[in-house]
Amino acid sequence: MKLGFIGGGNMASAIIGGVIKEGIVKPEDIIVSDIRDQVSSRFGVRYTDDNKRAAKESEILFLSVKPQIYPSVIAEIRDEPLDDRLIITIAPGKTLAWLKEQFGRELHIIRTMPNTPAMVGEGMTAVCPNSLVTEEELKKAEQLIGSFGRMEIVPEHLMNAVTSVSGSSPAYVFMMIEAMADAAVADGMPRKQAYTFAAQAVMGSAKMVLETGKHPGELKDMVCSPAGTTIEAVRVLEKSGFRSAIIEAMKACTEVSSKM
Repeated sequence: MKLGFIGGGNMASAIIGGVIKEGIVKPEDIIVSDIRDQVSSRFGVRYTDDNKRAAKESEILFLSVKPQIYPSVIAEIRDEPLDDRLIITIAPGKTLAWLKEQFGRELHIIRTMPNTPAMVGEGMTAVCPNSLVTEEELKKAEQLIGSFGRMEIVPEHLMNAVTSVSGSSPAYVFMMIEAMADAAVADGMPRKQAYTFAAQAVMGSAKMVLETGKHPGELKDMVCSPAGTTIEAVRVLEKSGFRSAIIEAMKACTEVSSKM
């Protein structure tokens, strides 16, 4: 399996790191095209500044540049022999119909929306293949994506919602961890220790949701003793519009994604 990446930033690095760590692809079978070399010394992969070369020398091509760069990148490579390639995109807002229009024909394309926890092997990726993608190609994509986290196939009309609930949401979680740590620091805890306590609480809570199968509300109730400390904290969060703030932020994120 020969992989090509156009764009060598954080998300490309997360994918490359995962597939190499799991032994799915050898470093020498990966080529990365970017305006500067960010990956060859780190992973032992091949580097080029020629997007066409990356397209030619890969069986599976990841378009891992920012959404605003997609039109110029596609214009550069669309005349290359891509009909027997599998193309995997990771840009929010770039629909399968838009991609078909940009390439000028329908190719084997899987639209995905990963997130940055892929950098530590705990990513969540939504996958949406077009009608040309074969079962074999989908299995290869699942193997690659599974090397850096979880994945689920979703219908395309949910991809904007995926952006807000998964793609962008690490930022909200980081803000919450930072705020939790700030409060602990205000109560006298050293900052480094405060980040550890806050981050581990978030990670453990998320694991409980995934592994117990219990509703988040039920898990919350398990922590809230009558007249206790936790229910008082929950009361203040509800009074301050905690849930509503998250919902409104995500709705705004979804709206922006739909217009990209």
